[in-house]
Amino acid sequence: MAQATERRTGRDETEDERADRMWGELMQEIRVAQMGVQILFGFLLTVVFTPKYAHLGDTEQAIYIFTVVLGATATGALIGPVSLHRLVSGRRIKPRAVEWASRLTFIGLLLLLVTTASSLLLILRVATHDAFVPYLVTAVVAWYLVCWFVIPLWVRRRYTTK
Repeated sequence: MAQATERRTGRDETEDERADRMWGELMQEIRVAQMGVQILFGFLLTVVFTPKYAHLGDTEQAIYIFTVVLGATATGALIGPVSLHRLVSGRRIKPRAVEWASRLTFIGLLLLLVTTASSLLLILRVATHDAFVPYLVTAVVAWYLVCWFVIPLWVRRRYTTK
């Protein structure tokens, strides 16, 4: 029997049980990201139909088009795991499906980051026309990078047992 001071180094689960658990955890994570990207993408789609769009400069219209395309790709990447699961379900390859779904989710998060930054750039350029906008967007992106990647990687490195 293990002493209370010893740390467990893993779970007692088969590869399939681990894949099932990881799939469930991944789906919970994707639900959060999907909601954000779908709301953002939905709002972006409506901008072109507003009277203000016709008065945007060429640069702002280019940023808008770039942002809409990014939003569409982020949406695709974050919904991709659902389609992947549906198409491979019952084929006894869940561990591989989890790997690919995780990759799609990571790509989706990166695309969501760029979409959000691009949206913020467009909104602040239109709202303020000030020279500080790129610095403000850079600060927000840095904050996202800290929250989404730096802290999780630090926690992973700090608390993962050797």
